[in-house]
Amino acid sequence: MKKYLLIGGAGFIGINFADLLLGRGDSVTIFDNFSRKGTDENISWLSSKYKNVVIVKGDIRTDFATLKKLMEEHDVVHHLAAQVAVTTSTVDPRTDFEINALGTFNVLEAARLSKRQPVVIYASTNKVYGKMEDIRVVDRKGRYEYESLPQGVSESQPLDFHSPYGCSKGAGDQYVRDYARIYGLPTVVMRQSCIYGPHQFGVEDQGWVAWFIIAAALGKDITIYGDGKQVRDVLHVRDVFELWDAAEKNIAASSGKAYNVGGGASQSTSLLEFLSYIEKRQGKKIPLKFSDWRPGDQPVYISDISKASRELGWKPKTPKEKGFDELHEWVVANKAVIEKVLADR
Repeated sequence: MKKYLLIGGAGFIGINFADLLLGRGDSVTIFDNFSRKGTDENISWLSSKYKNVVIVKGDIRTDFATLKKLMEEHDVVHHLAAQVAVTTSTVDPRTDFEINALGTFNVLEAARLSKRQPVVIYASTNKVYGKMEDIRVVDRKGRYEYESLPQGVSESQPLDFHSPYGCSKGAGDQYVRDYARIYGLPTVVMRQSCIYGPHQFGVEDQGWVAWFIIAAALGKDITIYGDGKQVRDVLHVRDVFELWDAAEKNIAASSGKAYNVGGGASQSTSLLEFLSYIEKRQGKKIPLKFSDWRPGDQPVYISDISKASRELGWKPKTPKEKGFDELHEWVVANKAVIEKVLADR
């Protein structure tokens, strides 16, 4: 049995991972400030299923002493806490910086100062690559694609932080890598693309896969920022966990490295293609509004996941159609809870 600390673990990715870990007999502590709507509902669900999960309420910006204590008690730390929206970062860049950059620094320092020296796995983002204006994009059959990168963007793409969110997450990304190089702390960076799955209370500016399904199911307005031809590779949350496990088990090889994490070229969809799926699933036409592109938005982003496949033996297993169906079923089964969360926002 290993002892896992999930920082920001009450969010949708953390709660699903905690469910997996507890189900296989590992020990789990969740550290979260519960500022995101839906986290209370997630914890209620998890606590009703497992009585041995430990919940610690705290903030990575201010509760350094608590972080230090927790680092001494755990073998593996997953740092999932973040301010997650580009739009929010442009309105309030200071808070974005304090959570994503300073908060990540505090997590690393607490781990470095501990005798336990836990493995630290950091949830980064593809936004560290910026708009990638040097990569030519073409319109093919109503969707944007890279002209000459059939497998997508690799880790060799230059970092080009764009937007306060890109800067703050990028700073954390580089700090996590450097703590492996300078201090020997076993750390891994996961530059994640569009992760989706159950318990995701998506909103307009973050978690778009879940948000589109939720909005359509509840009759909410859906706004497309841009023209809807934007393409993303999508990845079911359970596939992420297999990669995390592989990185942890092969920490001697993965420490200090960054991996692009997504569904890859075979699991990509444009916004309009995804909305077409929802229309077929729900049997109705979805009215759309269109608005201007948002700062730093990429016309297309597809992860080249060959490095993770080559070094860690990982590849996604959940076809997007199956994953979308599962998420849709969760939304329909939990409409009352979702409506309550939305009403509290």
